[in-house]
Amino acid sequence: MKIKQYRTQFIKELAPFYDAYEAESFFYLILEDKHQLRQIDLALNHELVFDENDFVIWDELLKQLKKEVPIQYLLGKTNFYGLDFEVNENVLIPRPETEELVEWIINENAGRDKNKKLRILDIGTGTGCIAISLANNLPHAEVVAIDVSKKAIETAKRNAIRNNVEVTFVLLDILKEEELRCQFDIIVSNPPYVRNLEKIEIKKNVLDYEPHLALFVEDNDALIFYRKIASLAKKALLEKGKLYFEINQYLGKEMIELLENMDYKNIELRKDIYDNDRMISGKILKGL
Repeated sequence: MKIKQYRTQFIKELAPFYDAYEAESFFYLILEDKHQLRQIDLALNHELVFDENDFVIWDELLKQLKKEVPIQYLLGKTNFYGLDFEVNENVLIPRPETEELVEWIINENAGRDKNKKLRILDIGTGTGCIAISLANNLPHAEVVAIDVSKKAIETAKRNAIRNNVEVTFVLLDILKEEELRCQFDIIVSNPPYVRNLEKIEIKKNVLDYEPHLALFVEDNDALIFYRKIASLAKKALLEKGKLYFEINQYLGKEMIELLENMDYKNIELRKDIYDNDRMISGKILKGL
């Protein structure tokens, strides 16, 4: 069968589950991953065909997509901030909104004195996407990343090797720590922040397949990780150091109040590309 014909069939079979644009994007992601063919290659050569062995692979992927298994898990990888990351069922799939948080940190720190080490801590690293992207784009940075999941740490370590950067990974439950022991110029975290009451808003491909440990918090204490991390960061941040969070879009006001009540200054709340409150930063001004 010609690949172009199979493309039409593929998109049609996914119609009950995805819109045509998304189904088409899946087709071309698989085509490039499994056959090293791009959309332009198919456009320039309508006679390209699949052989019988190819259909075994494609039909199995189609079967999994109909179950709404994330395409990133099926391919075992995703792109984040221009870098290639392994993803699996032990880690969240990195989101575009998190790229904006990384961009914010890079833009504010790219002009620092390259002769002075920039110490960065990433809490709840998952794939390592934040830590690795910062290490890649801020070559004068010394980056440490922690996570409570051993399997997540193992994945993040492979991703650091994959992207040829140095990051120190530590297995740690942040909620059980009384202090961070080291000091940092930047502490960043994208902790669990989805309340159980918000599960009805979560798509099946996320709810059924991504690790709940990295996603959800109890409704009656949605800011548990933020409160703990902000408390630890008060002592662990160096002079002029800064704390950055990705946050629940519905809790921007509550996050401002939390940081204000803990004596953070220069608090800035930012929206993401979808116009949702998504990122916040603050400083502890030493000596005040």
